[in-house]
Amino acid sequence: MLKHPEKKYRPFPSINLPNRCWPSNTITQSPVWLSTDLRDGNQALFEPMNRERKLHLFDELVRLGFKEIEVGFPAASRIDFDVVRQLIDEQRIPADVTPMVMTQLREDLIDETVRSVAGAKRVIIHLYNAIAPVWRRGVFGLSVTEIELLVAHHVGLLREKVAQHPETEWVLQYSPETFNMAELDVSLRICNTAIRSWDARTDRPIIINLPTTVEVATPNVFADQVEWMSRHLERREHVVLSVHPHNDRGTGVACAEQAILAGAQRVEGCLFGNGERSGNLDLVTLALNLYTQGINPGLDFSDIAEVARIAEQCTTLPIHPRHPYAGDLVFTAFSGSHQDAIAKGLAARQPDDCWEVPYLPIDPQDLGRTYDSIVRVNSQSGKGGIAFILQRDHGVKMPRRMQIEFSAVVQKYADARETELGSDVIWQLFEHTYLAPAQTGGTLTYISHRLWDLDDGQKIELNMALPDGSCRSVQGIGNGPIAAVVDALDLPLRIDSYEERSMGSGADAQALAIVEGRWQEVPGSHFGAGQHPNIVTASIQAILSLASRFMLETEQ
Repeated sequence: MLKHPEKKYRPFPSINLPNRCWPSNTITQSPVWLSTDLRDGNQALFEPMNRERKLHLFDELVRLGFKEIEVGFPAASRIDFDVVRQLIDEQRIPADVTPMVMTQLREDLIDETVRSVAGAKRVIIHLYNAIAPVWRRGVFGLSVTEIELLVAHHVGLLREKVAQHPETEWVLQYSPETFNMAELDVSLRICNTAIRSWDARTDRPIIINLPTTVEVATPNVFADQVEWMSRHLERREHVVLSVHPHNDRGTGVACAEQAILAGAQRVEGCLFGNGERSGNLDLVTLALNLYTQGINPGLDFSDIAEVARIAEQCTTLPIHPRHPYAGDLVFTAFSGSHQDAIAKGLAARQPDDCWEVPYLPIDPQDLGRTYDSIVRVNSQSGKGGIAFILQRDHGVKMPRRMQIEFSAVVQKYADARETELGSDVIWQLFEHTYLAPAQTGGTLTYISHRLWDLDDGQKIELNMALPDGSCRSVQGIGNGPIAAVVDALDLPLRIDSYEERSMGSGADAQALAIVEGRWQEVPGSHFGAGQHPNIVTASIQAILSLASRFMLETEQ
């Protein structure tokens, strides 16, 4: 129950658009990307970026492939003004990148804004003002007609001022701030006023940018608003329709995706969703969402960890470990069933197959990530994840029943420590359980052996250390070395299965022998393992390991 359940909130009405088309549309190409990290993202920081950090982030945005970058609010910030001038005067803006600067509808601010970008090859001037009823009434005290006149006057004023700088290609972006909370007929009336005042045409383009300044409705409502505007805007062929979603309801990415379906050609946002309140549209998530659908976003996130590092360094904001695509844990599975499915999916996949691996919507390697962290083990992990780590990191491929047995060992250990287990700890547990059970005491330890061929089998002489520390030599005969060792031990031990593996390649490769067996009057089976360059020696060690485990169990 909320603190004041009686408080009234006004639900946002649905849009009357009975013949809407966007639900049936499909996204087939990426939008034009505008990064507003240096403006909208910067003004949301507890400690705004200094000049050095701004320039560093600008260079990173260029490297990533952004062709439009909002570089600041130069009329309101001296640092922004200086950064914009430095970018232009030092020719640090590539020819195919267009900077954008923002200002309110005030003549002195427009003058300063134009002065800040004078001499640039191409510039977007971003004018904005709030138009929703609550702002008209409570903040500005203006009627719709008065707001319309305000927009017409200042757009016309900007047009006159930029005409004095013919060396620069000027583009107007007009944003009806709070668009998503305004009446559609009012939004259309004011946007068309901006289009007419700018005299939008082929050689004088205009961007109409529709923001969800504060999210107040579901994404489908915003899509309806965008489609309605796209249908009714004047000179639509000369208009680039843009959206600027915020994330107050946690649906900024969904709003952008549905807006693209509804006719938006351009999106504005920040890396990893930085921005005021709950943030702006997360450009990384949207771009990689498109990538997973076979659409090239035109942005380079092939080293996502480095992008995240630079963003964190410049903004001083940490990226959540569960952040889509970029978080430290997003490609990590702790659940046993997830681990098992991932391991099987990776094993079954062929190099030329479409990417289809359970629980992994994107190949981590496409983002510069490795498979090393995909499966991590804690008390929730299952046999599949443990087996995956042992095979990936140590070359040990366990039989399925051995996976079940060893997973119980690992989970008992993890439960006792209430922590995640690394690959090295899992290997130590495997060694302790199967390869070196002598460490637990009361076991048989291999020393050496001699093997002879007989007419009907083989004979072995086995030297081993006993639980009391003494040494003993025993002999046995069987149809092979495994049967001969069991005969020599003279224990109530039966071998049910035997498998051998090669750990690595080349002359120095180790052999891994795995045996499964039973002990008289002890329910169930156990496994033993041995590791040695010689496969016969490894097999003998495996049998001694298995016998030792049963001996320890019967003594408890």
